[in-house]
Formats: sequence, C-alpha cells, structure tokens
Amino acid sequence: MVSVTSTARNIEITAESLQEDLARLEVQKQALERELAAVTAHLGSVQRALGALQALMLASAPSAAAPGPVDAQATPEPASARRAAPADTADSSDESRAPGDHADADADADADSVTTYGKLTEQILAYFADAEDVDVRARDVASALGRDTDSGSINAVRSTLDRLVGTSRVRRVGRGLYRAVKP
Repeated sequence: MVSVTSTARNIEITAESLQEDLARLEVQKQALERELAAVTAHLGSVQRALGALQALMLASAPSAAAPGPVDAQATPEPASARRAAPADTADSSDESRAPGDHADADADADADSVTTYGKLTEQILAYFADAEDVDVRARDVASALGRDTDSGSINAVRSTLDRLVGTSRVRRVGRGLYRAVKP
C-alpha cells in the first residue's frame, strides 16, 4: 500500500510541474499573439497593395472593354472585414473611438509592422555583413540582435533567414546553418 506521505508528495510535484507549464504556456501564448498580430498586419498591407495593383491593371486595360464580373472579383475586401481579432486581445480603448478612427488605427498598425518587418531584414543583413566567413545558427543571429527572448522572436528570425535564402541574399550551408553571400 502507498503511504499517504508519498501520495501527497507526488501530488505536490505534479502541481509544481503544472504551474511551471502554465507559466511557460502563457509566455508562449503572448509571443504567438504578437506574431499573429504582425502577420495579420502584413497580410492586410499585402492585400491592399495587391488591390491597388489590380486597380492599376484595370485602369491601364483598353477602355473599350466593358466592365464585367471580373471587376467585382478584383475589388479587394475592406481590411476591417478580413480581420478577426480574438476577443480577449481587444483593447478596451477601441470602444471609445469614433467609427472612422478604426481605419486610421489599422493603417498605423500596418505601417508600424511593415517598418518592423523591413527593420529585421536589414538588421540580419547588417549582422551578416559584419560576420566573417563563418556559419551561424538562427538562434545565434537572434541572440546577437537581442531577439532571443522567446520562441516567437527566434522563429521570426528563422523565417526572415529563409526568405533571405530564397532571394539569395544569405546562403544555407547546412541544416540550420547560414552564411553571408560573398559579393
């Protein structure tokens, strides 16, 4: 028969483990929410840019063509209709804004995320410009840029490195290893 003392100790150990898991999961949830917000903002700006390009393409098409059902498909959906924010992340100060203010806030958030997105790429390229002919891991790059605080930040660096590999601005030299491209 198991003693009451060892059973109580097992329960205590399990509770401590669950507390640690809870804290880790809360941090991970916050990181994922930040990453989702950045992706959502970037998605909105790409969709608006695509809509503008489609409008330019339609405007440059011969004027003799009558508008048809294709035009209805080319019209982008408003950004506010595309976005669905989780209820627990909504800012209570948004409720006090006038209806027209939401579009301005969305545009400001998109501009900030685009700036941050480009800034990370430039920071990584600057890191590789300073790096000698050495292989580095994404975690090392994230650490050098001060972005190694959570897995979401490190994954953002990894994603950016993968995009840079795709555009031949950085070279992949092994599994998880990157090196600057020689000019």
